[in-house]
Amino acid sequence: MAEHLEVREAAVPVAPPQGEGTALDGSEPLRAPVAVPAARAQKRIGRAAAGERWIVRILQGGALISGGMFLASLVLEVLPQSQDVAVSIDTLRKGAASLLLMTPVARLAVAGTMLGLRGEWRYALYAVGILGMLAFAVSSGMHA
Repeated sequence: MAEHLEVREAAVPVAPPQGEGTALDGSEPLRAPVAVPAARAQKRIGRAAAGERWIVRILQGGALISGGMFLASLVLEVLPQSQDVAVSIDTLRKGAASLLLMTPVARLAVAGTMLGLRGEWRYALYAVGILGMLAFAVSSGMHA
């Protein structure tokens, strides 16, 4: 089997000889490429990292608080059964489940806000649309 190898020439930058700082035709001096302002890039990266930290805090906080509520309901199981204890256990478990379900919704709201602040309007509108559909679904499913 014959292997075909393709050989390409790579463009190698060549520095001008010492003392010659002009273009090849001699009309204009050579200049180093201008870098993008680092402060602006750092600010954008800092905002993105701050948004991600908020999302992490929301997810961790929701999970920890709902887990704590569920553990508290398990601790109440040890107490002698009465009407008040049963209502407390039921309330804690329903609250823990609701908080656990609402945590991703809060994450979506924060992510949509952060995307809007970064100027990514299409994804921010997606987040708003999803939140609107969730609100419509919840409001149409609940009868007073």
